[in-house]
Amino acid sequence: MAALIKAAKKEGQLNVIALPPTWANYGTIIKTFEQKYGIKVNSANPDGSSQDEVNAIKQENGTAAAPDVVDVGLAIAVPNASLFAPYKVATWNDIPTAQKDSTGAWYEDYGGYMSVGYNSAKFGTITSLNQLLGPKFKNTVALNGDPTEANAALQGVEMASIGEGGSLGNIAPGVAFFHKLKEAGNFSPIQATGATVKAGQTEVVFNWDYLNTASVVGSPTWKVFVPSNAVLGGYYAQAINKNAPHPAAARLWEEFLFSQAADGGQNLWLEGGARPVEQPTMASNGSINSAAAAKLPPVSGTPVFMSLSQSTKAENYLVANWAKAVK
Repeated sequence: MAALIKAAKKEGQLNVIALPPTWANYGTIIKTFEQKYGIKVNSANPDGSSQDEVNAIKQENGTAAAPDVVDVGLAIAVPNASLFAPYKVATWNDIPTAQKDSTGAWYEDYGGYMSVGYNSAKFGTITSLNQLLGPKFKNTVALNGDPTEANAALQGVEMASIGEGGSLGNIAPGVAFFHKLKEAGNFSPIQATGATVKAGQTEVVFNWDYLNTASVVGSPTWKVFVPSNAVLGGYYAQAINKNAPHPAAARLWEEFLFSQAADGGQNLWLEGGARPVEQPTMASNGSINSAAAAKLPPVSGTPVFMSLSQSTKAENYLVANWAKAVK
């Protein structure tokens, strides 16, 4: 670690991409890393998608502006593993086997459950997805991006699918649900962000629970619910660009993110409302921020997680059917 820190400090910079400051506490995570190691973090395209991250590696390969690291959905990480440099962090054994590539090309880092966030001052209490088809939700229901490109948006459609009687292997009912929203005039094509919520442009948002809290969107009347009949979980994955312009800083960043220290990435994600991948180990060894863990949104029902093949099948279906469903 001492040699890695020295080499990373000599490089002096780290290029990250598609990390909004309010996403899973990344604003604090980036600032803490900069202050701890004296390394400047260059954050590009903060509202970009997982696909945008991979595109940037391909398009900027060999330049000083190329991403050093990426934070992507599993459906993007696995098929693009050849772009990544195998690396195993010091806490490698604390990452469940099913949540990492055996060679170290990618490794899941944090996650949560898909949810519906909404302005309770305007809509009261929402307890089911079918309520969103009602007339008071005109032009208000949004995703956080294009589901053919953004993993969180794909998972939002999948949650609707499960709620509509679909399955992890069949996202068609979810697409049909959003078609009904569109026909009712309730679907908004605007990409939901904290700014669009504050502006009243997206007053109902399908997103991960850690991105849908009142503190993140900046609205004291914002509430969140996870449908008990559609408890869909998901994790994001870290990877290092094999041609990273700052290879040492990239590896130090991963060590920081997977650190179980009080100021390490695992606890900082937890403080942002996300569930760190090493949470079970941290709970048993006492390194977890128990106060932050106690604030996680309650979830009832049986959680389910999409496999890579299911995610790929869903993505292919969306590519073929999404645009015509919501046009």
